Amino acid sequence: MHSLDLAQDAIARISELFPGCVTEGRGDDGAPRLAVDFDRLRQELSGSIIEGPPERYHLNWPGKREALLTANTPIAKTLRPCREESVHFDTTRNLFVEGDNLDVLKLIQKAYLGQVKMIYIDPPYNTGNKFVYADDFADSANTFLWRTDQRDEQGNRLVIGPEAHGRFHANWLSMMFSRLKLSRNLLRPDGVIVVHIDENEYPNLEKVLAEIFGEANNLGTIVWDKRNPKGDAMGVAQQHELICLYCKDREVFKRACKFKRPKENANRMLARAKEIVAREGGATERARKDYRDWVKQQDLTGGEHAYNQIDDNGDVYRPVSMAWPNKKSAPDEYFQPLIHPVTGKPCPVPERGWRNPPSTMRGLLKSGQILFGADETIQPTRKYLLKDNLLENVPSLLYFGGSDDALLAELGIPFDNPKPVYVAKRLIQTICGDEGIVLDFFAGAATTAHAVLQLNVEDGADRRFIMVQWPEPCGKNSSAFRAGYESIAEIAKERLRRAAAKLVKANAQTLASRRTSLDWGFRVLKVGSSNMADVYYTPHAPDQARPALDADNIRPDRTSEDLLFQVMLDCGVDLALPIVRETVCGKDMLFVGNGALAACFDVDGSVDVGFAKELAKRKPLRVVFRGAGFGDSAARTKVAQVFKRMSPSTEVKSL
Repeated sequence: MHSLDLAQDAIARISELFPGCVTEGRGDDGAPRLAVDFDRLRQELSGSIIEGPPERYHLNWPGKREALLTANTPIAKTLRPCREESVHFDTTRNLFVEGDNLDVLKLIQKAYLGQVKMIYIDPPYNTGNKFVYADDFADSANTFLWRTDQRDEQGNRLVIGPEAHGRFHANWLSMMFSRLKLSRNLLRPDGVIVVHIDENEYPNLEKVLAEIFGEANNLGTIVWDKRNPKGDAMGVAQQHELICLYCKDREVFKRACKFKRPKENANRMLARAKEIVAREGGATERARKDYRDWVKQQDLTGGEHAYNQIDDNGDVYRPVSMAWPNKKSAPDEYFQPLIHPVTGKPCPVPERGWRNPPSTMRGLLKSGQILFGADETIQPTRKYLLKDNLLENVPSLLYFGGSDDALLAELGIPFDNPKPVYVAKRLIQTICGDEGIVLDFFAGAATTAHAVLQLNVEDGADRRFIMVQWPEPCGKNSSAFRAGYESIAEIAKERLRRAAAKLVKANAQTLASRRTSLDWGFRVLKVGSSNMADVYYTPHAPDQARPALDADNIRPDRTSEDLLFQVMLDCGVDLALPIVRETVCGKDMLFVGNGALAACFDVDGSVDVGFAKELAKRKPLRVVFRGAGFGDSAARTKVAQVFKRMSPSTEVKSL
């Protein structure tokens, strides 16, 4: 119900003539609007170079500086444990964190700095849908929150932005930039981030990743062919998505990682060959033909199809050319002919020479890895045994057109368009190997965690996961809401409970035969306000009564475990370490890990020298008391002196 915006109408006309001169901007109300790049327009209309700001190659957008501020602004929040929603809370090493992923990434900076092997995310694709990840700025940035429609005029947070704004690149870039910047700190030196995206934001995502992780650390892009073109396309009907991979430090990554993936069907092929050879009583001609015929009927990759031979030992192999791979010829010594073992005559040498030097060729010959033809007229090839080549390079194409709709239906989990477990498994297996933490801070229905659990069941590895999901409300007309789920986070947690129970039951015999048990639990933590009262942060505020030296600054509704996890965050302790509760000298104690942290949050003023001596005998790395646990400041000083004398390496703190 407004008259025509003449300025926007004029800009639209300029866009028809000079599309490169029109970009995104913001109006006085902070809403996204089209804007004219006048320097570019003047250059378009001029016959000479127009003076302007220095040129440089970079990605920029309205709100980039604020996004950087967002990433760097500290928050006064904590993670509160939720035992009743967890599985195996005390012993599991997996985490499910419920809350704004920006808050979570800030809170775990100390605990997981340089600890994560793989970050695997599937963020919003910015297709015009609404965002649910609203950045939470500090007070100094509240104006920006309102200006970018993240708070209303009364200061209330708008978790879901207007649909029209979702189509603009700037909002999406700001949302991603701050989170990616924080996430980089968490990667190990040999760590990798993997990001799913579609064609809408792929060009921008690549530039943001290059800026944050460095162009030199780009491992490439995998094109996921989903075998199903979009039916509503106006131009080319896209049937693929893209998966971007960046490492933290390419040199470290090259030294530490093979970056190869298991041949998907190799074990099945070896098992089938073994079965056929056993049935035929050896590697007979019939056995070899049966195996070749079986391979032809299978849905295998091209490289796997080549392993269609069985040797005299019953091993599966393929012949591979030994010709020099480059266009220029090999050195002279690479042209020495191989002698046929039957005819005793020299065999043909490849036109550009052999791939390997004479010493290597002699070794291959001695170990039986060179295949000769019926006579000397056939050029020899090398024998590649499948059992020695179970890994392959990671290709740039991934073909998978299936979905997990049936899987989720079997689990009784209502969720639209889940990421397939198969795709997640292939990527995690390639990057993580047998160990490492996998972090997904756009967890959705927790496909990543499901894939980690399934892989650990299949290969006995010890991968861990950290899932982060905002409790996005389910629509009241959705099947999930009708099924009793109020948020996507609830769906994800229930999916993990059911998937884990199903995996354990289906693989009970395999799991029982292993030395180590499967960790199929997860510890639920939720973002909440700080455990400390307001006076702790603003003791000199004019309307705040100044606290006494030994006053208790803890909010009254907080439990000892609430306090423990805030201390773990502050000290940089792994949030998934086992927790044991004991009574020492009549006091309630919490011990974390193997001496990583000891905490007593009793408030009866009875923390004394005798109690301190008992704790000091255990020599924990850190010990924490509640301020009100000391009778007075003198008692606090005496306790500190006990640890200094009996366990000098112990860090003593109080809340």
